[in-house]
Amino acid sequence: MSNQKYSSLGRRFKLGLVINSYAGLGGPTALKGSDGTSIRTQALASTSELRAPERARRALAALVGEPVDVYCFAGEMGASIAHAAGLAVNILGEPKTSPSEAADTVAAAKACEAAGCDLILFVGGDGTARNMVEAVSPHQPVLGLPSGVKMHSGVYAIAPEAAALVIKQLISGALVALDMGEVRDIDEQAFREGHVQSRYYGELLVPAEPRYVQAVKEGGREVEALALDDIAAELTESVSADTLLVFAPGSTTFAVAQAFGVAPTLLGVDLVLNNTLVAADADAQTLEAHVFNHSGPVKLVLTAIGGQGHIFGRGNQQLRPALLRHIGRDNLLLVATKTKLAALNGRPLLIDTNDAELDHQWQGYIKVITGYRDAVLYPLGYAALNNPEADLQAKPDHEDVQNHE
Repeated sequence: MSNQKYSSLGRRFKLGLVINSYAGLGGPTALKGSDGTSIRTQALASTSELRAPERARRALAALVGEPVDVYCFAGEMGASIAHAAGLAVNILGEPKTSPSEAADTVAAAKACEAAGCDLILFVGGDGTARNMVEAVSPHQPVLGLPSGVKMHSGVYAIAPEAAALVIKQLISGALVALDMGEVRDIDEQAFREGHVQSRYYGELLVPAEPRYVQAVKEGGREVEALALDDIAAELTESVSADTLLVFAPGSTTFAVAQAFGVAPTLLGVDLVLNNTLVAADADAQTLEAHVFNHSGPVKLVLTAIGGQGHIFGRGNQQLRPALLRHIGRDNLLLVATKTKLAALNGRPLLIDTNDAELDHQWQGYIKVITGYRDAVLYPLGYAALNNPEADLQAKPDHEDVQNHE
């Protein structure tokens, strides 16, 4: 039997790494930041101490022995530090300039997302966070490792070891909450003149410690009905007009669909547009005709089978691979209570669409909506290859309607 370790996803965790080696250089030299070539040159003339590489090394050292593969640019932007820490490294490119500039940070982050990284760890300050906003999509989880002078943004772990702890939680299948963290930066020149002028630049999807805050009482047990109300409130508030909603089967999605003012079917796939039921219990051809011809956005609302974890391939075969490809992974609104996810005991959610290529492409960590303004990051595995034992050993919860909850 192989000694190779795997994450709860059934494969090794893909960690993107982007290091701004010169972040924080202007702190010890009292230059109030490190933005701009002239400031870096001035700082280097006063000190040779680079803060970012050492802080990156501390975080990566805490991951030695974990099933982690690092994806990064060559040299000081990631590879040299990851190699020194003893981690497996996949080089995606190299910086165009030395020392690296903002364009290199953007390019490296884009390459990490294109490589399918489960999480991108970036090492820097607010200027680096701004680069990440420019580089990655709103669906890509990232985490900042603070090493800059000014860190006003809400996207950082509190310390290098804390960043490693979050990554270990993801690897183990723990429920790690997701938040949109604000990225803010100040005008360094104004700061040097004694004026603090903070500006909002956008948001990044950031994992945080799990938080059981809504609908909890009696020893932390989640109240199912209240949790479903919260999930429904989140979707009704966040879905834009003219969005075609595809509701997959299950009592969870049934409850959410009702919140849109329609009478859905419990075991079928329904289509809802602007609070109107346009197709009920639709077959595959009907679904594809509506979705392929809809000119606006399309979202697929689905849940997992209680106790087993399948989100595709069990009870919703109307959702054929061609339809799923058209909708796209980023347009899945995966909903589940934390109680349901916790019952999986760290096993991944499973995908089995009968299209091996699609199943392989869509595996990875995925956002699961668990309440109002509350979501977690959870592993989605390819059942056929990644973790067949979990699929075989999982016992469906037969109290759910058709095993969907």
